[in-house]
Amino acid sequence: MRDRLEEVYGEDEILLFADGLDDAIVGICGISYRVIYSVEKVIEMLMLQGMDRDDAIEYGEFKIFSSYVGEKTPIWMEN
Repeated sequence: MRDRLEEVYGEDEILLFADGLDDAIVGICGISYRVIYSVEKVIEMLMLQGMDRDDAIEYGEFKIFSSYVGEKTPIWMEN
């Protein structure tokens, strides 16, 4: 998905991606051109790295989902 977004929007828009979380990308906001990630997919990815679900949720909330890196900060979609 990341390659497709860069291909379609990369020349006209600056896209900000979360390192290592490409498999959790679900789309892009057509208004702000912010990349949209699935919270559940991120949690599943963290669990595949050895965290239990509670630790993955806590890590995600404190280290990933609450991070602000400017106006292009990714959108974290709960599904």
